[in-house]
Amino acid sequence: MTEELPELRASDADRERVAEILRDALAEGRLVMEEFDERLEATYKARTYGELEPITADLPAAAGPPVASARLSLRKDSGAPTAWSERIVSGTEGAAAGVGILGGFQRKGRWTIGRRFTAVCCMGGGEIDLREAHFAGPEVVINCWAVMGGVNIVVPPGVEVDVRGLGIMGGFDSAEDGVPGEPGAPRVIVKGLALMGGVNVERRLLKAERRRLKEEQRRLDAEERGRHKELG
Repeated sequence: MTEELPELRASDADRERVAEILRDALAEGRLVMEEFDERLEATYKARTYGELEPITADLPAAAGPPVASARLSLRKDSGAPTAWSERIVSGTEGAAAGVGILGGFQRKGRWTIGRRFTAVCCMGGGEIDLREAHFAGPEVVINCWAVMGGVNIVVPPGVEVDVRGLGIMGGFDSAEDGVPGEPGAPRVIVKGLALMGGVNVERRLLKAERRRLKEEQRRLDAEERGRHKELG
């Protein structure tokens, strides 16, 4: 049975526990930001314990077999907005469209995206940043029409993304397609057409959390330099 454990399917909670180990390792100075970003992306794409195990194999908190590592207790970070129920505001309209023709549009910060959002970019660009957004329902559909232009969609960790678009002489990125979401998190469906243009979907940390982690790393680096000076 032990030999079969790496092939067992990991749950959303397992992935979040590994992500928390990575956040702690970054705060402690064990990982630099580039390593953290790479490992966090691999974490949310992992489907089995066997894929999760190597991500934290060289970190002290991850000692033990993959199942034991995945069952480590999750320390809640009061600074991270994980209460999805507070961000899904059913019954509201929310923003429904963004247009960038020979120009661009941007939706970011604290805003509400409607259940149906249409992005049209013709020889222009658009950015749809959902890291601090509210959602008009548990599932939102973003229809992207990029003609010699581009649309960039940024989602926070925990949100499930379903990419169904088509690229013709262009690209419709599906790297985040199928990554399971957290319980209670919204689902984002991205559809449409990229004609001699591109639609990109990427997963990034919330700005506040990234800033907090960077500040913590700088503080730890300063303390480490101070210790080296004392020893020298």
